[in-house]
Amino acid sequence: QVQLVESGGGLVQPGGSLRLSCAASGFTFSIYAITWYRQAPGKERELVATITSAGGSTNYADSVKGRFTISRDNAKNTVYLQMNSLKPEDTAVYYCKFTRTDRRDYWGQGTQVTVSS
Repeated sequence: QVQLVESGGGLVQPGGSLRLSCAASGFTFSIYAITWYRQAPGKERELVATITSAGGSTNYADSVKGRFTISRDNAKNTVYLQMNSLKPEDTAVYYCKFTRTDRRDYWGQGTQVTVSS
């Protein structure tokens, strides 16, 4: 059974940091790119960052470049999102996703990140 489980969210003050994790199971994790998305209240879900299967290439939304870092540990079937210099506008539910070779998308349940003083 394919599963993606996000963790690491919480409440943090502006300027603070959080590290999100996306733990995968039920598929061959190491051959798939993984993407982090986020969705703020009343807004559409947006792409945050993507990492290729071996971790050799990453891509970021302009809004998080220089503040967020995506990485992966294929031995642990886990992708991370290190978020620094957090801003109130980073408040959202964060999801990880991958697309299987048959074009089906798999999403985690999400983890809430709230940036507030």
